[in-house]
Amino acid sequence: MPSILKEHTLESPSLQDGLRELQDFNWFAPALEGVEMRLEAIHPYRYAQSRNHIEGAVTRLSPYLTHGLVSVPQLAEYLHRKHRLAIQHKLIYELGWREYHLHVQAHLGDGILQDLHAGPLPPMTLLDHMPEDIVTATSGIPMIDQSIQALYDTGYLHNHARLWLASYLVHLRKVHWRVGADWMHALLLDGELASNHLSWQWVTGTASSKPYLFNAENVARHAPSHWHSFNTVIDKDMETIEWMAQSKATFAQRDGSREPMVCPKVSALPPEDVAITTGAVSPEAIMQRDVWFIHPWSLGHAPASLPSDAVRVAGFETHIMQRWPWRHARWRFVGARMKDMADQVWMANAQEWAKALSAAKQVHVYAHPHMNLWPGVNWVVHEWPRLWPTLEEPMPSFSKWWNAVNRSGRNLGLMLAQINPPPIQANFKRP
Repeated sequence: MPSILKEHTLESPSLQDGLRELQDFNWFAPALEGVEMRLEAIHPYRYAQSRNHIEGAVTRLSPYLTHGLVSVPQLAEYLHRKHRLAIQHKLIYELGWREYHLHVQAHLGDGILQDLHAGPLPPMTLLDHMPEDIVTATSGIPMIDQSIQALYDTGYLHNHARLWLASYLVHLRKVHWRVGADWMHALLLDGELASNHLSWQWVTGTASSKPYLFNAENVARHAPSHWHSFNTVIDKDMETIEWMAQSKATFAQRDGSREPMVCPKVSALPPEDVAITTGAVSPEAIMQRDVWFIHPWSLGHAPASLPSDAVRVAGFETHIMQRWPWRHARWRFVGARMKDMADQVWMANAQEWAKALSAAKQVHVYAHPHMNLWPGVNWVVHEWPRLWPTLEEPMPSFSKWWNAVNRSGRNLGLMLAQINPPPIQANFKRP
């Protein structure tokens, strides 16, 4: 797949970009205060009633879940203890989607980056780049331009807006889903390959029985008035929208009066204000010591069996970041949290990490699709806490997975008692 970032993400950031990145960082503080603020704002009834609305009472905890500052069992334990939620509550049900996507990724690996089955149109007929009016948020469709502005300004986007944006790009603009998914993943603070790319496939129809489509009427039901998109290309009845999606033609318009936005800079390297040391930790510093290797997706509690005198080593692997670059705000979010957990944060290639960590007595690490177990290291691998059991057999749909993991009529209180997750506050205490 050709690079989709192109020149749009390589421009020098302007003052507006700098202010935007600062807003991102402040809105999602990588600390206990940021988590507690969102936990205290959770209102399960309002969530169930309004979650599909752009201004609905959603949790906005996804960046903390993606990077492991909070685990799904910990969040479920809080919700059960504070609000007595059952497994059937919509908020718990939605957490299931996160674990289902990880279930699919565990079985398919990089297969999730390819069509799971044939889509509505042949791949060779689809665009391999992002249209200019999308990158600059000048599509002339308020819902599309508002979504892109929210994504650029905050690094977060309501799930309904993600679905609409993906559907418009794939089915009306005929952009290959992988191009759009990679673009969005690079700009989200909560970008997670499994959830992001499988959702784009679900919208496309390459991971579902039919494509996801919408129109202006749907937007009007679930978005504030300044998002409404009547008298635009999406203001058609659903039968016409279906015809447009099946056609090989593209359907677009342009708003010449709207000031073009600049896509936030995306980079495989951190910005200068993020304190990350090039290279790996010195082998002498960890010689025959127990080590906890803290990667960007394990920024929460230490493994239960970790020795109290273990050395904490936080780091990135260059190859992963080159393959999946981040916006600067995400570098700041993760970098600040890592600095709270370890005295120094490192960035090295696989060979450098293998050489350095091979000097340790043992290296504890949480398993993750982005975490490579470099050869020559005495690894102690810990599974990341899951609320639902791991299934050996791949499930072809969420409903089949949900029925399988809840076959015995699972009780949330009993499930949590078996897992016994530590309180969220424990994640932020340094020894």
